[in-house]
Amino acid sequence: MTQPTDIARDPDRATVLPEHLRTALWLAELGLPVLPLRAGKQPFGNCRACTRSACGDRPHMLAAGPCACPAPCHAWGAATTDPNIIASSAWAGAWRQAQAVAYHPGGAGLTVVDLDDANAVAWARQTLPATKTVATTRGEHWIYRGAMRSVNGVREGVDIKSTMSYAQWRGPGAGTMTVLPDAVRALAVKEPRPVRPAPCTVVAPAAASGPCPHRSPAYLERGISMAEQCIKDASDGIHRAVFRLFLAVLSAHGRCGCLAQAHIDRLFTAAQEKGESLRHCEIAWTNALTTLGM
Repeated sequence: MTQPTDIARDPDRATVLPEHLRTALWLAELGLPVLPLRAGKQPFGNCRACTRSACGDRPHMLAAGPCACPAPCHAWGAATTDPNIIASSAWAGAWRQAQAVAYHPGGAGLTVVDLDDANAVAWARQTLPATKTVATTRGEHWIYRGAMRSVNGVREGVDIKSTMSYAQWRGPGAGTMTVLPDAVRALAVKEPRPVRPAPCTVVAPAAASGPCPHRSPAYLERGISMAEQCIKDASDGIHRAVFRLFLAVLSAHGRCGCLAQAHIDRLFTAAQEKGESLRHCEIAWTNALTTLGM
């Protein structure tokens, strides 16, 4: 196993760096985008400038470029391999309080099959190709080479963590990492539920003055498609997820007049197929408009 990066290797600095920061710098050198975790295996909350998606959640890919905030905001969206960011003063407070280190598997081209208990581990041993395994508190992480979308609860005690997700670092593990198999990809495919969404009753915001950011229709289409997928992938807290994504879409695409009724209908349909009611969709849309002063 390789040694930690130069910052953590320096004996004068290593004595003062928090343990989790030293681990993070080492993992970043190995190519794993890292972030600190607080108690309960949770990422640190957003700063005041980014709280409640006020910045548009740009690390969540619904606007051009990363969020300019220097703090470890936006959960997996904060994960980085840049040692200058990881060891910066903006992250120092988080590392002093950190209870663990996490990494963004998809950002490193990896997929983690999170097996939460002994029954899930037994199922994996009978079903999935062998790969690198890491022991966890109650089960195991099986790590494959290759990225895919993350889905929680693909079966009892089994989550898939890859893109737009994070996994706690629990050590190097054992075994040889193998290529992501079709058997794992197939776990993320769920039969669509027959849903008849109620008609959308809100309207697109009126165009505001200022330059239009949509240099091509593909930019707007990509943003709407990503928002639809994020809503479909939301594992819990659907009310919050829908509001956050409505806010992000409006922040990135709602001020120039390019956002059409058809785009809103698509977002509402995705939310209702996920179980959100039309009333809650309308409330979330209105609250997002109000938050943005639109």
